[in-house]
This record gives sequence, structure tokens and C-alpha cells, in this order.
Amino acid sequence: MIKKPIERLGRYVLMLSGMFGKPEKFTMYWRELFRQMNDIGVGSLLIIGIISVFIGMVTAVQFSYQLSDSFIPQYYVGYIVRDSILIEFAPTISCLVLAGKVGSKIASELGSMRISEQIDALEIMGVNTLNYLVGPRVFGAVIIIPFLVIIAAALGMWGGQLAATNAGIPFEVYERGLLSWFETFNVKLMLVKAVVFAFILSSVASFHGYYVQGGALELGKASTRAVVQASILILAFDYVIAEVLL
Repeated sequence: MIKKPIERLGRYVLMLSGMFGKPEKFTMYWRELFRQMNDIGVGSLLIIGIISVFIGMVTAVQFSYQLSDSFIPQYYVGYIVRDSILIEFAPTISCLVLAGKVGSKIASELGSMRISEQIDALEIMGVNTLNYLVGPRVFGAVIIIPFLVIIAAALGMWGGQLAATNAGIPFEVYERGLLSWFETFNVKLMLVKAVVFAFILSSVASFHGYYVQGGALELGKASTRAVVQASILILAFDYVIAEVLL
């Protein structure tokens, strides 16, 4: 019962070590890297934008309701929305969504190549498939996802401003809350979480897709396992990062 998880962990570590090999052709590697960055970044921009705006709106509405019968100034709504989005909502919720969208896509792509024996054919030709197929997906996610998280944070604050204005809080009051007690550490924490979560969701999905065995049924199960495990690990490391850095 313990042997199988340890074996999978060992294969995962070997996969990560194989990613860092020297590419045979840098032109092909860079082309694939930029293609993955485009697919992950541009392809996920719409859903991240929509979710972020509504998260900001919901956060503003809930806190404005909770503060309505208290003596706490209204501009605290902007302060709470800002820090909630920077510290938690922008990196964690965005990466959970990307674990489902991007993670399942990566696992399906690599799994389809594995069961159709395309990966075996590349290895016979002497291509380092871990470096050529897995590396660009992981590094592309680590590079581009922090930019998506930054956009998510900006849109979340803007969505909070829309909801706050609709709830009767003037824009100047909300803006005062956004600018009050600002800590640059919160932005650094957000980016650290974004990088770690991007690595987790892309590497876990690559692992399950690259090592899938069987047919279409096993491929579907591998994609599901990739999303579930990546989501659990993101939440677990969210706690670990908070304990270490806060």
C-alpha cells in the first residue's frame, strides 16, 4: 500500500530531473515554450477575468453588508477587498480554476501522445521527450501564470469598486481604502503563491499525462486525477506558504 505512492513520487522526481536536460535544438524548444505560454495565457485570460471581477464584486458586497450596521468607516471595504484579493483570492482561486482548465488540457495532450505511441517514436529518434514535451509546459506555466494572477488581482479590485459603488459607497471612499495601509509584502506573497501553484498544477498534470497507460478510459481517469491532486496540493501549499511567510 505504501510502495505505490513512493514509486509514483520517485517517477515524479525523475520526470522533473529529466526536464532540465539540454535541448537538442533550442529553436524548437523556444518555439514550443512560447506556444505553451500563448495557449495557457491567452487561452485562459477570459475565464480568469470573468471569475476575478465577480469575486471582487461578491467580496465587496459581503463586507459592505457586514460593516453597514457598525461604526467602522466605509473605506474599510476597499482595504479588505484589496488585501483579500492579493493574499488569497487572486492566486489561489485563479490557480484552482487553471488546474481544471490548463491541467486537464496538459494531461490530455501528453496522454494522447503516449497512448498513440508518439512519445515512443520521439524517444526512438533520440529526442529527450521530458525536456521537449514536459519542460515547455511547466516552464511556460510558471512564467505566464503570475501575469494572469496580476491581471486577476486588478480586475478583482475593479469588480469590488463596481459593487461598492452600486451599494452606495462613493468611488473616492473605496479608493481611499485601496490606498490605505498598503504593504508591498502582500504583492510579493501573491507572486510567490502564483509561481508555486503554477509549478504544481503543470507538473502534476504532465506527470499523469506522460505516464498514462491503457486507452481512452485510462486517459480520462488520468486527467481527472491530475485536476484533483493538483487542486489538493494547491490548497495544502497555500497553508504551508502562509505558515512559513506570514
